[in-house]
Amino acid sequence: MDIRDIARLSGYSLGTVSRVLNGHPNVSDKARMRVLKVVEEVGYEPNSNARFLKMQGRTAIAVFVKGARNLLFADILERIQALLSEADEQADVVYLDEDENEVLYAIHYQQVRHPKGMLFLGGDPAFFKTSFSRVSVPGVLVTNTAAGLAFKNLSSVSTNDVEAAREVVEYLFSRGHRRIGIVGGNRALSQVSGRRLHGAEEALRAHGIELDYERDYEPCHFSMEEGYDAMVRLIMRSPDLTAVFALGDAIALGAMRAVFDMGLSIPGDLSLVGFDGVNSSQFSIPRLTTIRQDTRLIATRSVETLLACLGGETKPVREMVPFQLLKRESVRSLSPEDRAGSAPVADVGDDASNAVSETVSVSAGRAPETAKAGRTRARASRVQVSERRGVI
Repeated sequence: MDIRDIARLSGYSLGTVSRVLNGHPNVSDKARMRVLKVVEEVGYEPNSNARFLKMQGRTAIAVFVKGARNLLFADILERIQALLSEADEQADVVYLDEDENEVLYAIHYQQVRHPKGMLFLGGDPAFFKTSFSRVSVPGVLVTNTAAGLAFKNLSSVSTNDVEAAREVVEYLFSRGHRRIGIVGGNRALSQVSGRRLHGAEEALRAHGIELDYERDYEPCHFSMEEGYDAMVRLIMRSPDLTAVFALGDAIALGAMRAVFDMGLSIPGDLSLVGFDGVNSSQFSIPRLTTIRQDTRLIATRSVETLLACLGGETKPVREMVPFQLLKRESVRSLSPEDRAGSAPVADVGDDASNAVSETVSVSAGRAPETAKAGRTRARASRVQVSERRGVI
């Protein structure tokens, strides 16, 4: 069995098969998955070739990134690459679709590239539970938890997403909000978004409110584009919301633009909270209130943990990195004075990036607009917004 057999069985050319086996990026996902599937089915081992063995004299650390448009992962990846370079380790970065099974891909990758270790940014523990036993090298699940997974070669470094989401809802309640919507991710508890959603739901329930998933929740991928479209759908369906919790900052930034395009203001008509604390969130107008994950610490502990495993450490790590709620400018207080029609009171912000004067989302020379009037304009603008983003 050689590369010619793989080409014949897969239906692709020798050149395409060679590029797949050598990890070149200029191959379609369809071709790559088909070739790797054939490789697995026939048990082909590329390292039986002496030339391949010579090429693999220095194996890399594979970094699997789920979602090329996730701003949080971009921040973490930059730090991971710098730390691996300082440790004289080679990083091979592989971008996967948000919905792809990263563990099955890692198994294929292990067969053809033989990495010394793996880092998973955005992995789903449900996939690990069913398939990670076939991975033989040390791995670290980054931003998600491996708690409950009994693999000796799998560690994790993450944030307590459930507790952080609870804190967001409690904060919105303290500012007077009761009609709170949620946008982003999906409901699978094994995924980060599912746990954030679960934490928010628990906090709402503690205040006697049951989250209406049909009315007040809109799922989407972690990107600004999808956050924009999801926010439009949510507001059109539930125009009485006073606040929205976006389960990622990329989602929140897209949602923020959608609110503006609908003729509304943040926080004047709608308060908005994100999650992640990516660098760009401090430069939006208004600055985004968000949960800050310590990306530098997450990256550092992930790399340190993997290098320790490569050095002989056999006990897996399950580490939770602290989070912080950054109270910036995108949440207003629904005080009695505000409900009576005065200008909305927004948070000044409590982190170093917000050392500026508090601003009010009211145009000069125009009386403050009530939320009801603003949402009337929103409904009137739905066709324009839909055409702008291709929603309808």
